[in-house]
Amino acid sequence: MTLALHEWGDPGSPRVVCLHGVRNHGRHFAPLAARLSGYHVLAPDLLGHGHSPWEPPWDIGTHADAIVETVGARTSILIGHSFGGRLAFELAARAPKLVPKLVLLDPAILLPGHVALAAAENARLDQSFVSFDELVERRYDESQLHFAPRELVVEDLAAHVDTGEDGRVRYRYCQSAVVAAYGEMASQPPHFEDVRVPTLLVLGERSYLPYDHLLDAHRAALGDLLEVVVVPGGHSVTWDALEETGAAIASFLRGEDA
Repeated sequence: MTLALHEWGDPGSPRVVCLHGVRNHGRHFAPLAARLSGYHVLAPDLLGHGHSPWEPPWDIGTHADAIVETVGARTSILIGHSFGGRLAFELAARAPKLVPKLVLLDPAILLPGHVALAAAENARLDQSFVSFDELVERRYDESQLHFAPRELVVEDLAAHVDTGEDGRVRYRYCQSAVVAAYGEMASQPPHFEDVRVPTLLVLGERSYLPYDHLLDAHRAALGDLLEVVVVPGGHSVTWDALEETGAAIASFLRGEDA
């Protein structure tokens, strides 16, 4: 199954594959790609999102297979945000020799059951809006955005909505796929010991997604291979803290101290 794909940079440069979270789209990474000069950045729309196929199944294995079919089984740095972080982690566990570096942006590696349930129940609610402005305001409220510049959020979301025949504005994603994804995020991931590659973990200082229950085990398994950076704002680190997140990733990819 082939996914819709967004690309930036010279195809002859080292590859970086970016995987977005639920309710998002591949073009979300455009501002980050602009800060990663010297790389060929690829970002698919995940299954059930954007311009990729919406039909099930939506399990992690099918997501991973579709990503590999789209970008190819080639050496690539992986960057994943939220659910995309879980998918990047899964892909690295499948073929760690093809992943020279791994970047996890406030990742949903393993959500506690009550957190996944609350998120899935919320995702079942009507996601249509009277206007684009209402959609933006609701996203600020629901995503607990703290410092995200409005122009950045507006430009991102404008590329990810449709207006239906009823005149209401909707995201370009399948709500059922989002609900299914939250169930997958509560399933057991690969062991951290199976993903011993240099890893940058970027956590939002005020994120609603917990990682404290995993951090000690992650550090114990990777040792000096794990670098942890905490950035201002919440879960949406590429909105709330684009500059800090971009700088941390660029330094990590160059092999410098963040």
